[in-house]
Amino acid sequence: MIFLDEPLSTEPKLLNPLTLAYMGDAVLEVYVRQHLIAKKGAKPHLLHRMATQYVSAKAQSRALHILQEELTEEESWMVKRGRNTKSGTIPKNADPIEYRNSSGFECMLGYLYLTGQKQRLDSLIKRMFTIIETGEKA
Repeated sequence: MIFLDEPLSTEPKLLNPLTLAYMGDAVLEVYVRQHLIAKKGAKPHLLHRMATQYVSAKAQSRALHILQEELTEEESWMVKRGRNTKSGTIPKNADPIEYRNSSGFECMLGYLYLTGQKQRLDSLIKRMFTIIETGEKA
């Protein structure tokens, strides 16, 4: 994962939760792409289709539900901030509750990334991969 040494104008904790989710979405996308290329090395169209099982609101919401007990107090707070922020629109193919949960999950990931907590970010995303790939239940 690439970490740029570019200071933010605002403390990450004070950023708008949707801004953190925007960053978290991009970070997760990079992790998923690297994971799939390392695992499958398939053609881009197939990789894109495979990636949807990891980046969908449904998958992220389910993973968050299972991970909830493993989160620190600070991580849980970030999830709540992201989940409770109104985004304006919800994609047609997403359940509103799952979409809000996935926004919370992405908010937390964005926060971990922007605060340089790479090991924790790695750990949570690898755990998410395991949950999705094994069909682990809560």
